Amino acid sequence: MAASSAPAALISSPNPRSSSFTSPKSQTLSFSNSSSLTFQSKSFRSSLSLRPSTARRNSFVVRAGPPLVGNQAPDFEAEAVFDQEFIKVKLSEYIGKKYVILFFYPLDFTFVCPTEITAFSDRYAEFEKINTEILGISVDSVFSHLAWVQTDRKSGGLGDLNYPLISDVTKSISKAFNVLIEDQGIALRGLFIIDKEGVIQHSTINNLAIGRSVDETLRTLQALQYVQENPDEVCPAGWKPGEKSMKPDPKGSKEYFAAI
Repeated sequence: MAASSAPAALISSPNPRSSSFTSPKSQTLSFSNSSSLTFQSKSFRSSLSLRPSTARRNSFVVRAGPPLVGNQAPDFEAEAVFDQEFIKVKLSEYIGKKYVILFFYPLDFTFVCPTEITAFSDRYAEFEKINTEILGISVDSVFSHLAWVQTDRKSGGLGDLNYPLISDVTKSISKAFNVLIEDQGIALRGLFIIDKEGVIQHSTINNLAIGRSVDETLRTLQALQYVQENPDEVCPAGWKPGEKSMKPDPKGSKEYFAAI
């Protein structure tokens, strides 16, 4: 499908599942060297290249909103690259059909990012087998995504991928999911597991220099699906399919603890 010359993204605000949920006003949190919370990152270039000799430490500003886990994922429609073509992706179209792994990464043609993107692509069949779609997203244009996909892996490119790369050039999707570093204009490494009801059930956010684990993402997804299929059970730490689960009550939990 042909893309327009100015890619854009349309965002809908999250809709809490419970009518009693009250959304606080957005707050600007500026983390710096103070007695309160300190959350610092290296400068844009040093964070991505990991060159200690040139590293500077700068505070950055993020927007804090209502908790996303347990609430409806912010809907969006945006342009993406898949199978070396431009397509449209609308998140809400997966509701009632598939689970979604939505992961943000800082920029195309960088260093940690291709290791994550290709790792998810190489394991795509394992997610597809359990009715899950993977969506990657950054603030780059679809033209940048396309050029990166058309670059060989041995040259730092991606090669063909098994899932779409979404363009968030307006940064509205990154902002809606609370992962945008506003003073740098890029996203942290946020990852969200969204169930078939469109509800965010899990999220992790890594700083720029830290890559994520496909194994742990898959394990968490499998645990989520298990407890949704078995609502009277919960999954203890490190649970994997086939292992013993737990009953969430004083008596039932003792059976688990007695067995380990």
